[in-house]
Amino acid sequence: MADESGAITGAAPPKRPAAELAIDVEQVSLWYGTFQALFEVDLQVQSGSITALIGPSGCGKSTLLRSVNRINERLGDYVRTTGSIRVMGHDVLADGVDLAQLRKQVGMVFQRPNPLPLSIRENVLFGHRLHRADEKFSKADENQIVEEALTEVLLWDEVKDRLGQRATELSLEAQQKLCIARLLPVKPKVILMDEPTSALDPKATETLEHLLWELKGEYTILIVTHNMAQARRASEETAFMLLGRMVEHRSTEDLFLTPREQETADYIEGRYG
Repeated sequence: MADESGAITGAAPPKRPAAELAIDVEQVSLWYGTFQALFEVDLQVQSGSITALIGPSGCGKSTLLRSVNRINERLGDYVRTTGSIRVMGHDVLADGVDLAQLRKQVGMVFQRPNPLPLSIRENVLFGHRLHRADEKFSKADENQIVEEALTEVLLWDEVKDRLGQRATELSLEAQQKLCIARLLPVKPKVILMDEPTSALDPKATETLEHLLWELKGEYTILIVTHNMAQARRASEETAFMLLGRMVEHRSTEDLFLTPREQETADYIEGRYG
């Protein structure tokens, strides 16, 4: 819904207690140079839940997602952000935040799988070794870490007899599962997913969506998707963005069946986007 100034105003769930939140975005605006991509965005993500971000291309979904672990800032001073983003109660936009520690807590899965040009086993252990370099782990310890991570992403039975195989030789589905498995030994609190099934066929997409439900509870998942059917299948809450603003955020069922905002209804009914 637009106010008298033409700005989009949003419908959001009731404010939750901070202790229940994994992510709390408050009044976040972001500029790429002189272009403003986000306008005073608010978003609350409950701990252990799956929340989908939907909206037309260029509406700010991926920008918002990447702000949560500040990966946008790889562009340097070209990016400027105001407002606050609290992850597990800590403002990640505050001065002095250790970005390596932040990205340990907030893992990222991209549109296309990006396995390292190493073996399956070395991929799983890469982040673990990087973040725990000052600790000693036996080969047996590492074997257990690999098995547990691959089991959690439903990949162990498929690859357990070929852990030395180059990861880039796996199917796209298996590569994407491996990229998720690579995050798990680091023990992230939050997993961000930016169109994680866009390169997958329907069967592989179904398998990955099933995996999301397996991970729910232990991890908080925030997923950007253009696929509204996927948002309905694979999330508990959905937030709709348009032109850099948060329009509506509700339970997935309510947002799709009884949207409060006309812009939301127009989008999910295919009138634009």
